Amino acid sequence: MLLTEMAPPPGAQELAGLRTRARTARRRAFVALSASIALLATAQLLADRAQTREQTLPLAVLSLAVFAAAVPAQAITQYVWGTHARHVHRKERELYAAPRTGRVRPLSRLAVACCWAVTLLLGWTAPRLFREAALYGFADSLGRATEALALMSLATGVLFVLWWAGDALGTLARALRSGGSPGDPWDPGRGARRREGAALWTGAAVAVAALVGARAHLWEPATAVVYTLLTAALVCGVVTDE
Repeated sequence: MLLTEMAPPPGAQELAGLRTRARTARRRAFVALSASIALLATAQLLADRAQTREQTLPLAVLSLAVFAAAVPAQAITQYVWGTHARHVHRKERELYAAPRTGRVRPLSRLAVACCWAVTLLLGWTAPRLFREAALYGFADSLGRATEALALMSLATGVLFVLWWAGDALGTLARALRSGGSPGDPWDPGRGARRREGAALWTGAAVAVAALVGARAHLWEPATAVVYTLLTAALVCGVVTDE
């Protein structure tokens, strides 16, 4: 009897569904990350290029609004991603007595942490934009709030580094002890759609990195190029999330 004609083992279909939901949650978390950084960098780039304070003010407000929405959006989507991933690991333990080794998991977590750092660094520049818009009182109040957020972020970053180092060492030790789960032959696996998604994510990452580089004054693209990069980042993320 062919393998495709055999009935799947108990729990295999449920595990495939859990993995699908985990991949969907991961894509949405990546969309939130890329869109937040791209929008925030673009708003601040345009604010820096504004000629008058009247032109700077709406862009400063937009930058602050994007930052205020980006933080909870990233936190929620990543929490959902982590919840689904834990469900997958729990089911893999039930079926195979061991989850997948997750060799790339420490790298993905470090990349997400770097994206958080970029988001916060962009958000911390919001007081300067309002100061350039001549709202000095609001800029001072926002600056004090930013300082408090910076202290909390630094403390969280130190705790993350300590936890990440221990988790990375644990993952390496588990990978050396065992080959992980044997996998699920009924899992759809890596098809053409995933290869297409990887190419789109590469395009989105390049566009976001270019916007961040422009915001850091590593290069000075034309305004039309800035809009093109923003569009590319958003379109690639939305198409990948379909």
